[in-house]
Amino acid sequence: MDFRIGHGYDVHALAEGLPLVLGGVAIPHTHGLVAHSDGDVAIHAVCDALLGAAALGDIGQHFPDTSADFAGIDSKILLRRVAELLGEHGYRIGNVDCTIRMQRPKLRPHIDAMRAAMAGAMGIDADRVSVKATTTERLGFEGREEGVSVSAVALIYR
Repeated sequence: MDFRIGHGYDVHALAEGLPLVLGGVAIPHTHGLVAHSDGDVAIHAVCDALLGAAALGDIGQHFPDTSADFAGIDSKILLRRVAELLGEHGYRIGNVDCTIRMQRPKLRPHIDAMRAAMAGAMGIDADRVSVKATTTERLGFEGREEGVSVSAVALIYR
């Protein structure tokens, strides 16, 4: 078997009055993510981890923020397309793991829904998707609530 590991990372700024979508789930909050798409940093980091594992470039290469085709797009659609692209190259997704860094709101109540949403988009079982959330103890841009960052790793195989 050919096993591969990829890493992804994404950051988006927060702004008042915008929707907050993380891991494919709309989360009630006063601030949301500034982006060309829906700004789902969790899914974007997972897409980059998957693409990186297969050496297929990155999310910006496949879904450029200069294209009107992706303006406001639901990032679950992007994740589904990435999973399909991996399948076209003979890969299957083993598992993904991501860590969301933001000060508020508390994300624990939304973690299971995020796991299910991302698993559904990738066509895998939810027990192959891990989502964790942490604060930065009010340090850095995440702690000042200026933005959100996510790191992700993925294992693929063929």
